[in-house]
Amino acid sequence: MERSAPSLPEEFVSLLTDHFPLDRARLVPDATFESLEMDSLALMEMVTIAEEDLGFELPDEAMDLTPATTLGEAVRALNLAPARHAARAS
Repeated sequence: MERSAPSLPEEFVSLLTDHFPLDRARLVPDATFESLEMDSLALMEMVTIAEEDLGFELPDEAMDLTPATTLGEAVRALNLAPARHAARAS
């Protein structure tokens, strides 16, 4: 039986598509920011937007994002994994 590819949290996908001209179909966990043509400046902008949208300061790991970082790694660094987000909300 074929397993479907893991997906990214909708919160993260919306953050990217609402603020950057990105195609949702390209937003998969193993895509790098570089493959999406996002440079270091765009990553810092994304972190700032995420902090504003989410209403809290992101962990230090969020500042270590590089163009070679995958979207899956970014979700973990931004602490946006669904289980972590649910725990934070309670």
